[in-house]
Amino acid sequence: MNKAHPLAWHSALTSVSYHQRNWLQDRGSLTRRIQDRCGQFRVKRVFQSFSRIYGDELAVMGLRASELAMVREVYLYCGNTPVVFAHSVVAHKNLRGAWRGLSGLGNKSLGTVLFTNPRIKRTPLEFKKVSCGHFLYDRACAGLSSRPANLWARRSLFTLHGQSILVTEVFLPAILDLPL
Repeated sequence: MNKAHPLAWHSALTSVSYHQRNWLQDRGSLTRRIQDRCGQFRVKRVFQSFSRIYGDELAVMGLRASELAMVREVYLYCGNTPVVFAHSVVAHKNLRGAWRGLSGLGNKSLGTVLFTNPRIKRTPLEFKKVSCGHFLYDRACAGLSSRPANLWARRSLFTLHGQSILVTEVFLPAILDLPL
């Protein structure tokens, strides 16, 4: 039996509960979906800077290891509880083009921008179960009081005028407390 490469992302989900699958496979605005189920939604930016990006992001973004990108990380909260950790990557050169307004988002939701412009196209979702030692797991768990064994993540590219932003969302355990 072939074991998947540890950096591989997958186009299909396996061994996922119905409730998890329902959240992970929804292609609409995750921000809007959480807002509809949560009386007090907010976004908290925890990191935004020009940085080198991780190995499995380089090929997707078409960047060389030496190129910098703007990396933005936020938690989406329902009340005082984080339910999603989002990690977004935009090539430095694209901040002067299609994505020029993104560096000024602050604590505003990126999803609001992505889902209000009909010209923005989204690639199919890719999925990955992450655990201790994977950068997404470690970054996402930094804001949690306890660390689960693993977390599900999904990612896709959003493209406008041939320029892309990679959006990765890590689903935190409290997401399952929200109604479908």
